[in-house]
Amino acid sequence: MQTSLELLSPAGNADIGIAAIDHGADAVYIGAPKFSARAEAGVGVADIARLIRHAHLYYAKVYVALNTILTDRELAESLDIIQEVYELGADALILQDVVLLELPLPPIPLIASTQMHNDTVEKVQFLEAVGFKRVILARELSRDEIVDIRSKTKIELEAFVHGSLCVSYSGQCYMSQAVTGRSGNRGVCAQPCRSHYTLTDGDGNVIRQNKYLLSLKDLNLINDIPELVAAGITSFKIEGRYKGIEYVKNVTAAFRQAIDRFISGHSDYRKSSSGVSSLTFLPAPEKTFNRGYTRYFLYGRREKVASLDTQKSIGQHIGEIAEVGNDYFCLACNDLQNGDGLCFFTRKNDLAGFRVDRVDKGKIYPNNMKGLEIGTSLYRNHDMALAKILKKSSANRRIAVEMNFTQEDTLIRLAVRDEDGNEAETVQEVLLEPPRDPERAREQIEKHLARTGNTPYQTARLTIHPPQPGFLPASTLNGLRRDVLEILTGIRQEKYPRQNIQFTPNDASYPEKNLDFRANVLNDLARRFYERHGAVVTEPAFEVLSDTTGKTVMTTRYCIRHQLDMCSGMQGSGHPVKEPLRLRDSHHAYRLEFDCRQCMMFVIPEGK
Repeated sequence: MQTSLELLSPAGNADIGIAAIDHGADAVYIGAPKFSARAEAGVGVADIARLIRHAHLYYAKVYVALNTILTDRELAESLDIIQEVYELGADALILQDVVLLELPLPPIPLIASTQMHNDTVEKVQFLEAVGFKRVILARELSRDEIVDIRSKTKIELEAFVHGSLCVSYSGQCYMSQAVTGRSGNRGVCAQPCRSHYTLTDGDGNVIRQNKYLLSLKDLNLINDIPELVAAGITSFKIEGRYKGIEYVKNVTAAFRQAIDRFISGHSDYRKSSSGVSSLTFLPAPEKTFNRGYTRYFLYGRREKVASLDTQKSIGQHIGEIAEVGNDYFCLACNDLQNGDGLCFFTRKNDLAGFRVDRVDKGKIYPNNMKGLEIGTSLYRNHDMALAKILKKSSANRRIAVEMNFTQEDTLIRLAVRDEDGNEAETVQEVLLEPPRDPERAREQIEKHLARTGNTPYQTARLTIHPPQPGFLPASTLNGLRRDVLEILTGIRQEKYPRQNIQFTPNDASYPEKNLDFRANVLNDLARRFYERHGAVVTEPAFEVLSDTTGKTVMTTRYCIRHQLDMCSGMQGSGHPVKEPLRLRDSHHAYRLEFDCRQCMMFVIPEGK
């Protein structure tokens, strides 16, 4: 039996979700009208319904994210939303707050959001035991840790493969709430990790000044699909519900090709939806938003993962300046166009940018020459040619069908069978005319039946019987084809393989016995859930703590000491840095603590 692999793309709105499907996604995830972890990416029910109709035609799935923690007063409304999206046809619910498991849910499959901090075998085993269909793993996990989880569970495993990285474990970051009152666990993170900070040692000496010390590069595992499949991942998730349609088109198409390359060489695997996408462009993820790429911790702590000098997109590296004139420069390799956006790091490692006004005979004329010199390394963060293509319709997804045309006395019949085995047929009575030119009569039938136009179908094979049929006008043939494909569409929608799973509460043992604010318990029913599963909640969620003094606001596998070559295991004969290390911005100070055994860092607010 073949294993299905799923490419899962973000849908900031219905149009972006539809574009993701058209460019090859097997599934998309979209925010519920309220209570999603990207509050500004909530989508109305009419648009969710429109997206579901389009996706289901290709047997692609739509997952709805309602993955914030909830107050007692929000429970009734959240349940109404869940019931509504279930009735619309949503394929699963992505959730964070266990309170939802205490409510009378419709039989919709449940996906454990990465906000639930799914980083251990024990946690994933528990989620499987209580009835989740799938778990979205913590981004920080290595290949070996994923293998361990897979070997001890049967639940579906989903992993992020591309996009922005939160520096803290998801669900365990309280920094935004602490400094702005905007909670990431409530969907309104202010992203303080993308701000610049000054790092000092225990004596107050400056180690790094005004650098983006908590801002990470972007994840890109496009070349690691085989390793992830071998580890047990079956759903490959692209981050980006705040990203634009051009980004989603480009990255989705690139990962579609990567996954298809793997499937083509491994007969035990197949994609989980129908149809093939034809593109008008060559996908290139490096040409859309990125802060530089990292594999993060997939293979352990092998690389530096932070983007210290900028939190902005740098795009694609295009080379070094080879020549400079008064108002132009030259690159060894030049495919630049008017309107391209370029950037570079100055001698002080600050990011600077400019626009290409004109390209003429190998010379590039920018709107600003400041800082440009021979040897300057350039990046293109706006590719005008690709942007123009992606603003238009740039993909067409077609489902393969086989057609069988027969002519019997005064009847003509057209039967079709799609790639999923669905069949449809239409019969019409006609007055046949003997063909003056039998060959031309057959060509007429082939031409008009194979022409599927703007439908979601592509004729893969057409048989005609008898071999020399009578002559039929184009209008008859076009109507016959149109009718049978409309019938097929109805059959596909009717037979869409939707899964219903009724959640049944149980008393499986939770892997921890005492839960503090990091369990994110914001309501009474969530507390009751943990108590039923053998745990004691000692503190409510950070958002309602009366005193947050000394609380860790960020728990991360990223380590500033490692990033800056100050790790005790890397120093050799160098002098150790005096602790505690501190981060400061213009308003706040944070003490850094390190657990070298687990290779983790903790960020704790102090006074100004």
